[in-house]
Amino acid sequence: MGKQSTEMLKGVLEGIVLAILAARPAYGYEITAWLRDQGFTDIAEGTIYALLVRIEQRGLVDIEKVPSEKGPPRKVYSLNASGRAHLAEFWDTWNFLTDRLTRLNQGA
Repeated sequence: MGKQSTEMLKGVLEGIVLAILAARPAYGYEITAWLRDQGFTDIAEGTIYALLVRIEQRGLVDIEKVPSEKGPPRKVYSLNASGRAHLAEFWDTWNFLTDRLTRLNQGA
């Protein structure tokens, strides 16, 4: 990804992670691996972990510590009611912006 793509992704990464967690609970590395599988190869694990800390502090997720075969227990994140409401607001904003950008791109 180029610099412009990276900057745009930073603006929507929280919404992407919340959408992933809306589909199923996951831990940090699992989220990072999924993103990389989807083509977001430039995302660093540290970026995802910092984002998870922020959404945890804002009360958007619930956390369950699950034993790990290797090392300390994993923190598995799942979206709670506040997180679902925040995600719904993200999608409303996303739909508004994509609609306006599509119109602009089509010269309307």
